[in-house]
Amino acid sequence: MPDTISTNSEPALLAVDGAIATITLNRPAAFNAIDLSIAKKLEQLAGEVEASDEIKVLVIQGEGRAFCAGGDLQTIGGAAAADNIAPVVGEMLAHYHAFIASLRRMPKLVLTSVHASAAGAGLSLAFVADLCIAADDARFTPAYGKIGVSPDGGGTVGIVASVGVRRALQIFLAEGSFTAQQAYDWGLVAKVVPAAELRAATREFALRLAQNSPAGLAATKTLIYRSPTTPVEQQLAAERDAIIDCMHTEDFRLAVKRFLSKEK
Repeated sequence: MPDTISTNSEPALLAVDGAIATITLNRPAAFNAIDLSIAKKLEQLAGEVEASDEIKVLVIQGEGRAFCAGGDLQTIGGAAAADNIAPVVGEMLAHYHAFIASLRRMPKLVLTSVHASAAGAGLSLAFVADLCIAADDARFTPAYGKIGVSPDGGGTVGIVASVGVRRALQIFLAEGSFTAQQAYDWGLVAKVVPAAELRAATREFALRLAQNSPAGLAATKTLIYRSPTTPVEQQLAAERDAIIDCMHTEDFRLAVKRFLSKEK
């Protein structure tokens, strides 16, 4: 990851290149900590990505020396000192959690690309996405326990679904921090790559994911996320309906034609 500081003053940036969109957390001087300004911007940008028919994959990355340092403690500390935590934190999380919900809901694959540090809400963001790729020097720090609070930002959504209840309790209550390799071993990270190669490897991974048809990708994501809470018969019915819908697309017809032509 480059160590350059963006000159754009927006707290988060959106770039679209064909089927791949990239949201960049852009508060490098604050290590991309989450405050109200970035929460509002992320909600807006995710809405634009979700509404696009062209985008298949969304990459989320951080500008500067960290992926994301978590919630902005200056904002939170100021609210605590003024005894108005509920309205300040409540407003910030209303926007930030709307952003998180859209990542899980949107019919695109969301890939986080993590370098250096992902702490607190940054760790939650890394693992609430559909997939995560990390630099080999990345460190993940739960951080919540250090300040006596519980997780937010989808931390208990993505991590519990990925590693189960016991490992999630360990991560949030007993781990100071852990490496990218540990995260890979626990099933939280899909790929670990040399730090200097993270941008290129992220692009390659995103392009691979974008080879999937929009209908197949969206249906697969929906089916997988609903599976743990859906009775078997209902899940099988949903699989039947989804695959039939996918088979009505031009992508399916062309793929079958290509496959059959190879067999002749």
